[in-house]
Amino acid sequence: MQGLTIKCSLSFETCCKTRLIVGKNKTDMRIFWLIPVLILLVSCQEDKKKTQEKSLEERALEIHKKVMTFDTHVDINVKNFTDSVNYTQRLNTQVNLPKMEEGGLDVAWFIVYTGQDSLTPLGYEKASANALSKFEAIHRLCEEIAPDRIGLAGSSAEARAIHASGRKVAMIGVENAYPIGEDLSNFEKYHSLGARYVSLAHNGHSQFSDSNTGEADSIWLYNGLSDLGKKAVIEMNRIGIMIDISHPSQEAVMQMLTLSKAPIIASHSSARTLCNHSRNLDDAQLLRLKENGGVVQTVALDAYINEEKNNAREDYMRVIRQNVADSLGIPWFDRSELGEKTDAQQEAYMINYRIVSSIADGIAAKNADAPPPVNVADFVDHIDYMAGLIGIDHVGISSDFDGGGGIQGWRDASETLNVTLELVRRGYSEDDIEKLWGGNLMRVLDQVQAVAKSWPQD
Repeated sequence: MQGLTIKCSLSFETCCKTRLIVGKNKTDMRIFWLIPVLILLVSCQEDKKKTQEKSLEERALEIHKKVMTFDTHVDINVKNFTDSVNYTQRLNTQVNLPKMEEGGLDVAWFIVYTGQDSLTPLGYEKASANALSKFEAIHRLCEEIAPDRIGLAGSSAEARAIHASGRKVAMIGVENAYPIGEDLSNFEKYHSLGARYVSLAHNGHSQFSDSNTGEADSIWLYNGLSDLGKKAVIEMNRIGIMIDISHPSQEAVMQMLTLSKAPIIASHSSARTLCNHSRNLDDAQLLRLKENGGVVQTVALDAYINEEKNNAREDYMRVIRQNVADSLGIPWFDRSELGEKTDAQQEAYMINYRIVSSIADGIAAKNADAPPPVNVADFVDHIDYMAGLIGIDHVGISSDFDGGGGIQGWRDASETLNVTLELVRRGYSEDDIEKLWGGNLMRVLDQVQAVAKSWPQD
C-alpha cells in the first residue's frame, strides 16, 4: 500500500463506523482498508466508461465532419421552391439547407417523383408536366434562389468540387419512369436536366416494368420487364444513368441485373430477411447485386426496418394522430390509403403528415405504455446484416425524407450525425463509414458513366 494515494469519498466518521462493524482483529483491519480501494476501483471503472462514451461521441463527430455524407432519396414539393418559400428557410420539411447544415448532411438527392396513373398518352402528358416542374424547381434552388449555398452536380467529381467550395450539393434521381412515356429519347432529355438515376416503376405497374405492389394481388402485366423496359435498361446504360431497382418487382429486378452492362443501385431499400416487405431486397437479390457491382442504399423508413415494432407503434399512434388531425381541422386518412387518393390529396397529406405526426409523437412520449418507435439502432441492424452478407462495398444510406422516411434518432436532416454515431458505436472504421455515406454510390456512378463513355457509337 506504500506510495498509493487513495481518494476516498467516505468521511472519517463513516470509516470509523465501518471499522466497528468489520471488527478489531488484524484480518478485519485488512478488509477495512480494502473497502476504500474497492470503492476507488468501481469509481475508476465508471469514470473510464464515461471517458470512452465521450471519446466515442467526439470520434463520431470528427468522422462525420471529414466524410461526405450522401442521402440518396429526398422527396420534394415544388411549392417549397419559390422566392418567398424555399429551402434557405427552416421549413417543416425534413430536409432544407438549415437542417442539412445543422446535421452535417452534405449531399441530397432530390427526387423527381410522379405517381402511377393510366398507361395512355394523356396520362403520360400529365405526368411529364409534373416531372418537368420538379426538375425546374431543383434548378431554381441551385441557380437562382441559393447558388451561394448549394450547387447541382452530375458526377462524383462535380459533387466533390461543390463540397470543397463549402456549399451543399444537390443531385437528381427520378422515381418512376412513367412520365417518360414510350419515347426512349426522353431518357436523354432527363439526363440533360440532371437525372443520374431512374427507377422504371413505382407503386403500380408502368409501361416499362411490373411493380413490387403486384405481390399484394399477384396481378402482373409482364412478369418482369416489358419489351420497352428491356430497351430502357440498355438506353440508360448507353447514356450513363444509374438504374434504380427499389420499386420494381422481384422478377423485374432480376431481369435488370441480368441485362445491365453497368452496376445498378437500390436507392432506398432494406433487407427483406430482417423485415419481410416487398419493398426490401431478399438475399438472392442482394447477392446478385453484389455480383453486378452495385449498391443497396439502406432506407430509414420504419415500415421497411422492423415490421413488428412498426405495427405495434402504428396501431397505438393511429387514434392519437386522428385526434390531432381532428383538433386541427385537417382531413386525415390512413397512410395505407394514400395510393387510392388524387395527386392533390396525396400532396396535402404529405404536407400535413409531419405536422400531425410531430404533435402525436409528443403526446405519445408522455405515455409510459406507448410502444417504442423504430430507431437508429434498428436501422443500422440492416446495414450490419447486408454488409455481412454482401460486403461493406455494396451498402449505403438513404432516408426517404419528405416521402415517408424518418425514425427515432434520424427524424430529419438535422439529426444525421446520430447515424454516424451508431456506426462508430458498432465498430465501423472511418473508411467503412465513408463508403456507407456515399463512397460506394459514387464508385457506382463513376462506373456507370465510364460504361457510357465507352459505349459503341452508331
